[in-house]
Amino acid sequence: MKTLVLIEGPGKRESVQKYLGDAYKVVPTFGHIRDLPAKGLGVDILKNFAPEYVIPADKKKVVANLQAEYKKADNVLIATDPDREGEAIAWHVCEVLGIDKTSNCRITYNQIEKKTVQEAAKHPRPIDQKLVDAQQARRVLDRLVGYKVSPILCKKIQANMSAGRVQSVTLKLVVDRDREIENFKPEEYWTLVVSLHKEGSKEVVKATLVDGKDKKIKTKEQMDEILEKLKTGTYVAESVKKSVTYSHPSAPFTTSSMQKEAGNKLGMSLKVITQTAQTLYEGAPLSTGGKQALVTYIRTDSTRVSPEAQNAAKWFIKEKYGQEYLPPYERQFKNKKDVQDAHEAIRPISLDNTPEKMKDLLGKNEYKLYKLIYDRFLASQMADASYNSISADIDNSGYKFKVTGRTPIFEGYTKVYTSYTEEDDDESSKLPNIEEGDIFKEKDKKPEQKFTKPPARYTEASLVDAMENKGIGRPATYTQTVSVLYARNYIEKEKGKAIKSTELGRTAVDYLNKHFAGIMDIGFTAQMEDNLDDIEYMGKDWQNVVAEFYGPFEKEIRAALVSGDNAKIPDEESDVVCDKCGSKMVIRTGKFGKFLACPNYPKCKNTKPLEEEKPIVAKCPKCGKNIRQLKSKKGKAFYGCEGYPKCDFVSWDIPAGEKCPNCNTDMIVKYYTKSKVVSCPKCNFSTKTPIEQKKEESQEIDE
Repeated sequence: MKTLVLIEGPGKRESVQKYLGDAYKVVPTFGHIRDLPAKGLGVDILKNFAPEYVIPADKKKVVANLQAEYKKADNVLIATDPDREGEAIAWHVCEVLGIDKTSNCRITYNQIEKKTVQEAAKHPRPIDQKLVDAQQARRVLDRLVGYKVSPILCKKIQANMSAGRVQSVTLKLVVDRDREIENFKPEEYWTLVVSLHKEGSKEVVKATLVDGKDKKIKTKEQMDEILEKLKTGTYVAESVKKSVTYSHPSAPFTTSSMQKEAGNKLGMSLKVITQTAQTLYEGAPLSTGGKQALVTYIRTDSTRVSPEAQNAAKWFIKEKYGQEYLPPYERQFKNKKDVQDAHEAIRPISLDNTPEKMKDLLGKNEYKLYKLIYDRFLASQMADASYNSISADIDNSGYKFKVTGRTPIFEGYTKVYTSYTEEDDDESSKLPNIEEGDIFKEKDKKPEQKFTKPPARYTEASLVDAMENKGIGRPATYTQTVSVLYARNYIEKEKGKAIKSTELGRTAVDYLNKHFAGIMDIGFTAQMEDNLDDIEYMGKDWQNVVAEFYGPFEKEIRAALVSGDNAKIPDEESDVVCDKCGSKMVIRTGKFGKFLACPNYPKCKNTKPLEEEKPIVAKCPKCGKNIRQLKSKKGKAFYGCEGYPKCDFVSWDIPAGEKCPNCNTDMIVKYYTKSKVVSCPKCNFSTKTPIEQKKEESQEIDE
């Protein structure tokens, strides 16, 4: 019998099976097969925080299949993702199937590539209990906070609210920034740029006034006084510094830097970036058929690159660009503080798969993100860019003006890639010819009144950056955390990319700040992440970590429950009249967002959608009514029958509204860049038809 290989998601099954061959059978677990119960705390506080693990109803068939496959196998290898969650999934699989956790049953790989996967299969190891314990601690901590605090918010503020150990403090960042902007008082200041030239020269030098003699220029009167004095003075170059300067390439991507750069450069949402990166890691569907994994593991906080990858980059750069584009030393990038360094940076698996080769094989988003990852990695291994630079001070009547400029000598890594911040860098200008003692004449001047500006609102990219810098969460949690804030109506997007907190989000933060100072303390949250790292790397007892947190937390819970403090948000009255009782309907928030409700509930239970109804995607195969797109509690899209609750048809995939001709199963639809695929999830029957790309059809891929 074959060796059974258990992987996490079905997306990578095709690639892993192809690389391992017929001696192995690859079967997905579809994520966790055990978890804390959906209802109830699921943690026995009196028994040292022992978790109660159950097999969810939607995983019972998966588990039954795994058990059947395990019975037929001679050997089993568990190849779930190489992180805490992946290790915990492997541990749960061992518990459910009865596999000895100390046996060599676990394999990991950082990239889905033939040699790497085959080599991993030759070197199995036991389950790493420290990784498992770190995940258990996180899961229990999050359950304690969520299940203890969320009901209080629902009681004191509004129904269908939630709190979370990472979620709530992230929301606090957004609310604090919004209030900082609102409370900001702009201050007037003035700038002055003069255009200067030497006698006999047509070259114009732009010089910027470096404030006043003793203080900043805050009024027009101060500026007028300076302008009068400049009229009678002479512009003289005092100190001139000429040098060759160098700029260094950015490190290859970590999860957060990839999310930030893709958000800024490509305009992708956090959700789309995460989904697209996962596809590139697991195996992107190619237009020629089949799948191909293109990048290494995409959940990492490290900038480390393997020697093999560095060597491959060295030869590639030398062959394509020449010896001069190689740095004189091996590139090493310093990681940020508290980095786990469990995985390499995100990089292409093979530099032979150039973006040019892959462009016509990939979907639009997959290509754009792959090119970004590829170019960033390649540039990170290239030589510095060099410039002839000049910095000069020019004096007139005691007022100092600054002149800077540079011209390229050698383009180095910038031939391949420049970061978003470098693209915005306006320091470069034509190199002026200045020597000490040069006298300049004024050609014109531009005094300008300005006002100080408040800090910018967070975008998804800058919020993730702030979470990383402050130690809130870890790479695998950033997208999920922000998605929950949207789903709970705590934050919303303004025009463009800016994120704004809602009234509900602010009310939640104010209440939590008052009653749960511990979980709302950014330093405390960051320290908890360090404690989880101590469990993983130093073997610290995970239950002691939970106990240290729970003592003070329980006191806050008790105090909040007995407090008479109430932060109820009154219902907002609408202009819509209830067609059953004639009352003005009010706007309320439910599991799936805002809706219209009759204020006379429970006497009148009339409700209506607040916004325009989602378009109909198909007819329900059970009752024939319309199926529309809805959202789950976590903001994930699914498809449900408008006849609910009488009809309980739901689907995570877009229903096709037709039956499979082979097995009579309900078919599903997926839209790709150039085609529409209708397939059967049971027997894999499918039909593929070309489509003209439409914005609404491509939203799933090109959001």
